[in-house]
Amino acid sequence: MTAHDSSAGSFNAAPREVPQSASNIELRLQEMVLDSRDVVGFLTDLAVVSSRLSSPDNRIHTGVTVIRRKRAEAVASSDAAAHALDELQNGFGDGPCLTALRAGKTVLVSDLPTERRWSPYLKVAREHGVSSILAVPLDLAGEAEAVLNLYSGRSNGFSEDDVSTVEAFASQAASSVRLVLRITQLSEARSDLASAMQSRTIIDMAVGAIMAENRCSRDTAFQILTKASNTRNIKLRDVAASVIRSISGEQQIVTYFDE
Repeated sequence: MTAHDSSAGSFNAAPREVPQSASNIELRLQEMVLDSRDVVGFLTDLAVVSSRLSSPDNRIHTGVTVIRRKRAEAVASSDAAAHALDELQNGFGDGPCLTALRAGKTVLVSDLPTERRWSPYLKVAREHGVSSILAVPLDLAGEAEAVLNLYSGRSNGFSEDDVSTVEAFASQAASSVRLVLRITQLSEARSDLASAMQSRTIIDMAVGAIMAENRCSRDTAFQILTKASNTRNIKLRDVAASVIRSISGEQQIVTYFDE
């Protein structure tokens, strides 16, 4: 599944297929977790699936906004139109989707011209062809904060059944998002550990070389390495690598670990 549907830049584009059944959606979510390369890739797929949760003749554009470091970021979308609308709302710093995200409650704007809240953003959204907006937060149990942002070119584009369908989907999807976040965290921790082990190995190799060259103790060799790092304002690993290169002549130092 591609990150963006380049044909979806207009609210007059052809509608997507009829949404799948709840059981099929649950299976699709499981497949997405297994197939996802990273959090952004998973959320992009999630936005695309969410854009199909309405009647077949109602073209929906969906974005996913996440709060990171207290700042809202448009991290994924079903298409370029949704991404632009999310970015615009984040630029204004207020809107129905950000309100839903912060309050943790669904927000429905059935008819933008008659809505009196968020006037600056909604004026621009209308200029982009939006007539109704549905924002449904994802309960990530403290892992992060995220919201599904659905945009329609129709007034009253989201029926009560649509709202219930999206809320049910968001509830299902939230557990999958939490799982992807945890898998990503574990993967990042594993990468950090491998990097630390590689650095430690290179430093140990350099310390051994200095001990042999200077006939000194390990502590003295490490102090020599540390002093060179501080004096030259270079990371200890990089100084150690330069020591090994000067002895072995190898430009690329490779370390090996069992998986």
